[in-house]
Amino acid sequence: MNKPPLHKRPGLVPGLLSVLLLLALWMAVAAAADDPRTMPSPLAVAGRIGTLAASGELWLHAGATLLRVGASFAIAMAAGVALGLWMGRSRAADHWLNPGLVIALNVPALVVIVLAYIWIGLNEVAAVAAVALNKIPVTTVMLREGARALRPDLDDMARAFRMGWWARLRHVVLPQLAPHVAAAARAGISLIWKIVLVVEFLGRSNGVGFKIHLLFSSFDVAGVLAWALSFVAVMLAIDLAILRPWEAGANRWRRDEA
Repeated sequence: MNKPPLHKRPGLVPGLLSVLLLLALWMAVAAAADDPRTMPSPLAVAGRIGTLAASGELWLHAGATLLRVGASFAIAMAAGVALGLWMGRSRAADHWLNPGLVIALNVPALVVIVLAYIWIGLNEVAAVAAVALNKIPVTTVMLREGARALRPDLDDMARAFRMGWWARLRHVVLPQLAPHVAAAARAGISLIWKIVLVVEFLGRSNGVGFKIHLLFSSFDVAGVLAWALSFVAVMLAIDLAILRPWEAGANRWRRDEA
């Protein structure tokens, strides 16, 4: 099937218009500001991004941050899916683990980061572990609710055909959980990269968060915005190119069924 042209794709034009409106508002605020150093214009920030990209500094530090995001994301999703599926399918597991899950959901991310650095040290293991531990409870909750919504008639069918646990997981459980996994992934990666920046701000010697820490010390607003918006663009590209199509594909069976 041929894809519709860009101008006819639903949601594309409103999205572009909203971005243009935000840029116009930013330019107006920057023009009205008394000091351009505290509110730089979009052109000034874009020029700073171009300079960072040309020097190679942007790719070095953004790459370090992206590696931490990827590692934390993989760990959090694997652990969260496993725990959520277990708690959603087992009432006893839910009763035993739910109090700890509620506590983990309410522990501030900053506390987890600080404790990880104290207990493990100022290293990559502590950085990735702190981010993953902050995300695992959220993923667990989302997948637990998804596991509770699994269709019992499909379970009955699997038992009637005497399917083994692996076949049941692969052909019955996971296809139904796929939309919940995809939703948890999209929500999770936006949370993870923000926590990664805090981790880098507090205790790493490279990455976007580390650069923002240095620029904060010198009150360089244009630099802070340049680094932040550069990585926002990276995460937006990942969402549009990978996560959003994955979520659409995972939900296709619901539309077909309807």
